[in-house]
Amino acid sequence: MGEPMNEAWRPKALVFTKDWNTKNGHSLEVYRASGGYKALEKALKMAEAEIIDEVTRSNIRGRGGAGFPVGKKWSFVPRQSTKPKYVCVNADESEPGTFKDRYIMERSPHMLIEGTAIACKSVGAHQAFIYIRGEFGLAYTRLQSAVDEAYAAGLLGQNVMGSGYKLDVVVHRGAGAYICGEETGLLESLEGKKGQPRLKPPFPAVEGLFGCPTIINNVESLAGVPAIITHGADWFKGLSRSAAEGGTKLIAVSGHVARPGVYELPGGLTLKEIIYDVCGGMRDPNKPLKAVIPGGSSCQIVKPGQLEVCFDFDAMRTVGSLMGTGCPMVIEEGTCMVRLLTRIVRFYAHESCGQCTPCREGADWLYKMLRRIEAGEGKLEDIDKLDQVASKIEGHTICALGEATAWPTRSYVKAFRDEFVRHVTEKCCPFGEIPVTTRAMTGAIV
Repeated sequence: MGEPMNEAWRPKALVFTKDWNTKNGHSLEVYRASGGYKALEKALKMAEAEIIDEVTRSNIRGRGGAGFPVGKKWSFVPRQSTKPKYVCVNADESEPGTFKDRYIMERSPHMLIEGTAIACKSVGAHQAFIYIRGEFGLAYTRLQSAVDEAYAAGLLGQNVMGSGYKLDVVVHRGAGAYICGEETGLLESLEGKKGQPRLKPPFPAVEGLFGCPTIINNVESLAGVPAIITHGADWFKGLSRSAAEGGTKLIAVSGHVARPGVYELPGGLTLKEIIYDVCGGMRDPNKPLKAVIPGGSSCQIVKPGQLEVCFDFDAMRTVGSLMGTGCPMVIEEGTCMVRLLTRIVRFYAHESCGQCTPCREGADWLYKMLRRIEAGEGKLEDIDKLDQVASKIEGHTICALGEATAWPTRSYVKAFRDEFVRHVTEKCCPFGEIPVTTRAMTGAIV
């Protein structure tokens, strides 16, 4: 975990990272020694509505990218349904530039398990699935070991903590498909089908896994729940200086900063504070900041003049972008934005599930045009055509992968149009020859 140098930006209390620097912090012994599973013990004695009310008042919002209030989502589950209810944990963290949930699963897996168990109790579910990205080797090993420890200690199983409440938790490994990070694509995969998003409505809270009411939450969202139940909603809200979201938040900063890493910070800091005060500014003082991708590669680009904005779900919209997963990628001067966009669009073109024509065809068209422009073989009309094609993808697909392709394309062309023009008029990249490793990446999609 990265360490902020300026004491002013340290949170009042640590929620997610309190055991990260403790030897064997991922073990049940260490977790219980620091108060672990006391929240579950308390929740087992609470009414379902009480749990949901406390989580709602805490103002914790979904931290997988959408920012939907967690408690409100739980409240959508129909109470009178005779069908089984399920809780699914979206641990398929595969958005490029995002790497915070993996740290929770590697370093505090019991925190996720406890939060998942409380979520199950709040909606009357007796079965939970943790859908983890297949490439996460250490995270899977530690999470599965933690589940086994919880069963052995009576924290899961037929009689949770002697309360008479039954709860089973299954860790399910994905097979490397980015699209399964979309909640309904995840459900399809869990059911043994091809991972393709579903049309909504019906929404998963009403008709989800196996056609039953289902809650789907991100790892960090659920990992924050035990602290809310233990200390109360008001305490959790007080950790943030932003009215948009309660609590502390894991911010994973990558790119050209002096101190990249995963930081637990109070909500409400600005992007400028995160980059310059927490992360120490740019790694090379001779290369000033050029741009920031705020929260995963699908977000619109932010330029240096927009850094004073509060880094929260609502404020980021005022500068035409999103907080997303809360994982900024910092870009220095000298970086070719055409090359960067080409890599990003190549990823989304490759990961399209192929269900929607605008996404399946349009993403590949964008990639081929960008490849031509990057190689100095494009035409000026190609630049406007990028925006035209992206506009036909945006808003015309079942899931948000279409937007994930369109938003950065339209944003980069608008913010750095001069670079696209130079690639065309100068018939080469103005930032130098494409390295061999990069050139290999611009081959045909397979």
